[in-house]
Amino acid sequence: MEDIAQAAPGIAMLAAFACVAGGIATIRRGDRRKGVLMLVMAVVLVGNVLIWTI
Repeated sequence: MEDIAQAAPGIAMLAAFACVAGGIATIRRGDRRKGVLMLVMAVVLVGNVLIWTI
């Protein structure tokens, strides 16, 4: 179980980068609301990683 706990922040950061890329791409395609929600989700993921590491 300890290995999963050590990998979780890294996986969450990869997901945050993917959400930023997907959010920007979605905004460019014209669906602004979904794109902004993906960017907000990325900020929440980064915030969670900051909480986990402190």
